[in-house]
Amino acid sequence: MSVLIFIDQSEGHIKKASLEALCYGSKLAEQIGMQAEGIVLGSVQDDLPALGQYGVKKIHHVSDPQLDHLDAQVFTNVIAQAVQATGAKIIVFANNADGKTIAPRLSARLKAALVAGAIALPDAANGFVVKKSVFSGKAFANIALNTEIKIIALNANSFPAAASGNAKAEIIPFKATIDATKVKVISTNMVKGEVPLSEAEVVVSGGRGLKGPENWGMIEELAKLLGAATACSRPVADTHWRPHHEHVGQTGLAIAPNLYIAIGISGAIQHLAGVNRSKTIVVINKDPEAPFFKAADYGIVGDAFEVVPKIIEEVKKLKGVA
Repeated sequence: MSVLIFIDQSEGHIKKASLEALCYGSKLAEQIGMQAEGIVLGSVQDDLPALGQYGVKKIHHVSDPQLDHLDAQVFTNVIAQAVQATGAKIIVFANNADGKTIAPRLSARLKAALVAGAIALPDAANGFVVKKSVFSGKAFANIALNTEIKIIALNANSFPAAASGNAKAEIIPFKATIDATKVKVISTNMVKGEVPLSEAEVVVSGGRGLKGPENWGMIEELAKLLGAATACSRPVADTHWRPHHEHVGQTGLAIAPNLYIAIGISGAIQHLAGVNRSKTIVVINKDPEAPFFKAADYGIVGDAFEVVPKIIEEVKKLKGVA
């Protein structure tokens, strides 16, 4: 019996969320006396054996190029075959876009209980209880899984992706029956040269307080200095000051960076719902009554056009940048 971890990849590269899932699944396997194994679908350019540093012993690789693009039904079928072949009793996903698409289908296929949004290792001492966030991160729930096969989807940034040692995973080619895909990829538009929001450790975000898209230069400069991704509130995306892929919030992308810097954002409840899992929140706003200050770990009451340039100047001094 094993813990099987889905290793998500894009354009041949393993996603950061999958490294977290590998560490989580490996620790879980150690906790309950099972072996940690991974499964990856499609063509991969990264060094798969090196993923052994994250605790996984074996990786089953279905290298068929038909699986280079996500088709949730096809992926579900292939993973179900791997579960049967390996005798896996627990399957771990990252709770990202792909995991949210595949895990529920696999749950229905295998008649397996699913917890989406797990934030901690299960309590296996009293049954099998998984803690997850609920109500947009405002509360937590402990869910007992009672089925023979169990599925866990791990929230981003809930478990550290820490490599240790130089262990190598055994790569095992897996032959699966692959159904004809019903999804045809006509074109792919990818943002290049930026830190992906879903994987960013630091995010610098702007709102309507910046007054217009022409003032976004200081947001981008600060983000570049910090190695951060840029984001925005919904009104900013709706008025086309910034592209919609930068919109974070309840109706946009939910993120959980280590540091979230909100500049000129009042902090409406819909925005907070997408960023409240951030480890540290810094708010810069000239309105001392802005709701965001109630959720902030650190706050600066001041005009962004005066405060942000001074922060940039100090960061440059710290980094020795001219």
